[in-house]
Order: sequence, then structure tokens, then C-alpha cells
Amino acid sequence: MLSDTLRLAGTVNDSIVDGPGMRFTIFVQGCPHRCKGCHNPHTHDFEGGEDVTLESLLEKIKGNPLLDGVTFSGGEPFCQAKQLYELALEIKKLGMNIVTYTGYKFEYLTENATAENFYSELLSVTDYMVDGPFELDKRDILLKFRGSSNQRIIDVKKSLAEKKVVETDI
Repeated sequence: MLSDTLRLAGTVNDSIVDGPGMRFTIFVQGCPHRCKGCHNPHTHDFEGGEDVTLESLLEKIKGNPLLDGVTFSGGEPFCQAKQLYELALEIKKLGMNIVTYTGYKFEYLTENATAENFYSELLSVTDYMVDGPFELDKRDILLKFRGSSNQRIIDVKKSLAEKKVVETDI
């Protein structure tokens, strides 16, 4: 039973732009990056949004039989890594994949992971990650699943195993 809550900006029940296949997308509330040109500036304020139980999110996910996976977006998912890790464990039991968007670089997350921040745990259940801040001067609307050319699509499982970034085209 999931008892924690997540500070949420909103969800999309059937996204096709936030990763491969049909996805349930969770937009967390709060972001320290505040990228110029961000398409979700309403998610920046850590006091905004609403608290939602992980159990209620899991029930919504279970309620859509067409889903291939779940995407954690934002805001900044790694600011609520513990809750997303717990939710992701349950999502994995459903046979779904996880895509996590982050303004942090993969290297920063692995180098700064601690028992308190749950970075390692969230990385361990993430299949693919789009990393790096959105950079307005590198904006490219033709990129798949990314907003700017500096952002990478990373195969997290392979990257953790090889101890280096392994990019992929999902």
C-alpha cells in the first residue's frame, strides 16, 4: 500500500509525446532550474500544485489498459525522488516502463546521489531519461521527445551498468 503523497502540477492520461507508446504523464510541482522558455513555467513554484496520494495515481494508471508506460516530468522529478521511486516500483509490477525528464545531467545525479535524496533509487527504476536543462537558444521542434539539442535521451539501465552515459533513440 502506497501511503506517501506527491506534490503535483497535473497529469495526462494518454500522452504520445512524452516517450515511446501511450503514456501516463505525471507533472510534478516544483523546479529549481527555471529554464528560460520552459513550456511548464507554472510548475516552478514549490508551493503550487496540490498533494495527491501515490495510491490514487496508481489507480488512475491501472485504469488505462492502453498504457505502455509512465513518464515523470515537471517541474523537477528528482526533487521528489523518494515518492516517485516508490510509485515506480508499483508501476514496474504492471509491466510498464518509466521515462524520467530532468534538468539535471545524468553525471550530476550519479555523483551527488545520497541515501537521503533517493537519486540512485529513482535512476534504478528509470528505463529512459531525457537529461539536461532546456536551452532556448538550442530549441529544436524537430527533436523527438526533447525541446533543445543539448538534451540527451539516455538508456539508464545500460548507463548504470557501463558506468558511463549510453545515449539511445527511443
